[in-house]
Amino acid sequence: MNSIQPSFFWLIVVSPILIIAFAACSNDSSINADIKMYSDTWNQVINEREIELINTNSFDENATVVSASGNIVGLEAFKAHYNNYLTGFSDAEFKIVDIFGQGNKIVKHWNFKGTHDGDFFGIPATGKKVDLSGVTLVKMRNGKIAQEQDFFDSMALMQQLGLMPN
Repeated sequence: MNSIQPSFFWLIVVSPILIIAFAACSNDSSINADIKMYSDTWNQVINEREIELINTNSFDENATVVSASGNIVGLEAFKAHYNNYLTGFSDAEFKIVDIFGQGNKIVKHWNFKGTHDGDFFGIPATGKKVDLSGVTLVKMRNGKIAQEQDFFDSMALMQQLGLMPN
């Protein structure tokens, strides 16, 4: 019976396992840092109404909102898009219900509440309260938010605003 030399066993079996484990930990810490930055940034932008935080510190200069009606590209356009939520709902409350990620991608389940008391994407104030949940797919690039695509029930939003019958 042949016995495996301990140094051979270490080289062939154990070292590749350790390399894979260290690589996985490195990737986990990177995505965990991205998730923390992402969560903190959106909390401040919406809940603390700090729209100026949409800048090159946390966002890629070509940040993109993927939309069925056409992509919104660039920091100023990105900022203008999300500012609609602040001008439309002075009491906006944004909560991340769940968030996770892998590689350079993040998935966020969110809830948005507020009273429609200002212009919202050209819709004049209705005074109605909204309570909307959705999901956002996010791509990160070099530790910055590069792309977002929101999914939510727009018909439910229009019904809550009183613009469509229930």
